[in-house]
Amino acid sequence: MSLYRQAGSKVWWFDFRYQCQRIRESTGMSSKTRAREVEDKRKQELRDGAAGIRKREGPKLFSTAAEEFCERKAQTWSPSMRRSAQTSLAHLLPTFGRKLLCDIAASDIGKYQTGRLAEGASNRTANIEVGLLRGVLRRAGVWGRIAMDVSQLKERDDVGRALSDTEEQSLLAECAASRSRVLYPLVLTLLESGVRYNGIRCLRWADIDLDNGSAKIGRDKTAAGSGRVVPLSGRAIEALRFWSQKFPDRTAEHFAFPREKYGTAGAEGIFGFQSAIVLASTPSEPVGSVKTAWECARKRAGLPHFRIHDLRHTRASRLIAAGVPLPVIAKLLGWSAGTMARMAFKYGHYNLEQMRAAMESVNRPVSVPASAAQPGVEIGKIQ
Repeated sequence: MSLYRQAGSKVWWFDFRYQCQRIRESTGMSSKTRAREVEDKRKQELRDGAAGIRKREGPKLFSTAAEEFCERKAQTWSPSMRRSAQTSLAHLLPTFGRKLLCDIAASDIGKYQTGRLAEGASNRTANIEVGLLRGVLRRAGVWGRIAMDVSQLKERDDVGRALSDTEEQSLLAECAASRSRVLYPLVLTLLESGVRYNGIRCLRWADIDLDNGSAKIGRDKTAAGSGRVVPLSGRAIEALRFWSQKFPDRTAEHFAFPREKYGTAGAEGIFGFQSAIVLASTPSEPVGSVKTAWECARKRAGLPHFRIHDLRHTRASRLIAAGVPLPVIAKLLGWSAGTMARMAFKYGHYNLEQMRAAMESVNRPVSVPASAAQPGVEIGKIQ
């Protein structure tokens, strides 16, 4: 018999062979009938596994499933993605945390979207949060039944704008006057390279070649952007060269824009590098958020709705306006081939005169047969 009890024990064990493997486990039961049921269930699990049938999991609370989902994804997510997921969960859990996954309906998601908008969240923010909810439900295999009834909110495509020359001068002047000495070189490098914020803030000195005027970007938002080498403008090179002199003991592995702590304002100086007292500088860690310093400089420059990401927007718009071929722009900015046209449409800002010039550039002289022209009337002056 496959069922047996060890000497002095009331618990039944099973012992059998399956595909030449010996399976010996405790049933945890003192009743032989219940032990037989456990044995039969175990054999069925083995047969299902051999047949490739996925084991059906019991119902889970959203809070439990979301935690498991984030733990599974943590290895592939970037730090910013992990922070975004935690922020989204903080909003999702009060509404869905105690619900079973199978009980979440499309109407619940619709009410959640409406509520988030009423709280002042943007359509983009609500979509990111629902995207995480969708990932959890899809992982559990219950998204398909409600997918057709859930709609993403329409997002604005006109968010962001490019700096004018006057606005750029004003912004850089205020960044140079900031108590945060890292702000000016950081903002200037972002503006001159068009690289995303995380790509620049995580640069190490080993990634920057001032002699050849280039920087190697590490992990970026897209696969096309990761590992690319971007050229640096002369202005960016000079700013970085001056900035590097502030770190005579730097090593190749130190971050170019380190985490720093500042005290009260000191004497004024070029680039603002002497306008603050540096209490602590940690070159082994990259600068985190410069939100406070950026917001102050932006407001002083008279730019009420200008994001730090719009520095990249500015670079892209200027490259497009200069007539640089799209494949070259895509290589510089790390656009994937699939999004190149969409990004060009988003960042290309053309006025009426520029579009008129484009039309005129391919116009041909009007040629009208002499027999068709009316005497005394010039071509082009017919009303």
